[in-house]
Amino acid sequence: MSIVEATSAEATNAEATSAGAASGGARNAATAPPAIITDLYDAVTERGMSLVDVTWEQQRLHESRRWSVVELLADVDLDALTPIDRNLVWNAGRAELTTKPGADRLERQAEAECRRWQGTNPAVASIMEACGTWSRYWNEEEAHHETVFNRLADLSGMEPISDETFIAFRQVFPDDDMLRTLMLLAISEITAAVNYGQCQQVVQDPGLRRIFKQVAADEIQHRNYFISFAKALVDSGEYHAKDAFAVAHLFLREDGELQGSAREQKEDRGTHVNWWDHLDTAETDYRPEALEKKEQLICGALKKITGIEVHSRDEVEDTWLDLVGS
Repeated sequence: MSIVEATSAEATNAEATSAGAASGGARNAATAPPAIITDLYDAVTERGMSLVDVTWEQQRLHESRRWSVVELLADVDLDALTPIDRNLVWNAGRAELTTKPGADRLERQAEAECRRWQGTNPAVASIMEACGTWSRYWNEEEAHHETVFNRLADLSGMEPISDETFIAFRQVFPDDDMLRTLMLLAISEITAAVNYGQCQQVVQDPGLRRIFKQVAADEIQHRNYFISFAKALVDSGEYHAKDAFAVAHLFLREDGELQGSAREQKEDRGTHVNWWDHLDTAETDYRPEALEKKEQLICGALKKITGIEVHSRDEVEDTWLDLVGS
C-alpha cells in the first residue's frame, strides 16, 4: 500500500468513527476502534463531547500505536546498510531534532489561545485546550523518531551531531496565527511522511525498511490531527480559510518551501531551524522528493480544512488571491 493509499484508508476509518460518534454519542464512540475525531467543532458544540471525552479518544489512539525504538533497532543489520541508507538515516535524525521545539511551541500557543477565547467563545477555547493536550502525545511520539534515527546513525559510524548543532536545531519557532501554525505543521508532516515512504522503497535492509514504514505511519496520524484541529478552527467561523491557503501557497509556489534545500533562494530564518533547509545528499544523488504526491496531499488537506477543492499549485494561488480580495 502506498503512502497515498494508506492515508486514504486511514482517513476513511477516522471518518467512520467520527460518524459513529455523531449517531451514537460520546459514550458509544468509545467502543469503536480508536481514531481521530475529524469533526471536532461539531463534536464539541453538537454532540456534547467534553474535554475528558476527547482526551480519552486521544489516549486510546496513542496507546494503540505505540512501538519500541530498542526493538526495531535490534532488527537492523548495520553491515548491510548502503551509503544511501546511511545518508537517509543521517538526514532524518537531524530533521527530527526540530520537532520537539515545534511541539513545545504548539503547547504554549494553544494554552495562550485557550485563555484568550474562554470569555468569548468557549467552544474554540475547548478546541485549543484539546490541541494543547494532544501536543504531549505528539511530542512523545516524535521522540521515538528522533532517537531511532540518531542512534542508528551513531551505531553505523555516521558523522556525529555536535552539541552545538543539537542545541541550534532545538530553537523554538516564533509564534504565528494558530490556523497558519496548524497548516504549516500539517504540511511538514505530509512532507515527512512522503519522504519516509520514498525511503522505504529505496533501502534494502528489512529492519531499516520497517523503521521508515513505522515513522511514516506516525507522521500520517499527526497530519490527520493537525487537519482536525485546523478544520475545527475554520468551522468555528473565528479563523479564515485564506490563512490556510496562504501557508499552502508559501510551500507550493515556484521555488517555495516544498523544494527544501534544493531551492535557489532560502528564507533568512535567524530565529530557528526548518529541517527542509538542511537536507544533504552528501556523496549520493538521491532525494526523496515526490513533489507531485506532496502537492496532491496538500490540496487534499486544504479541502478537508476549508471545504474548498483545489487540484494544483496554480489553483491554490488563484484561490488564495480570491480569498484575500473577498
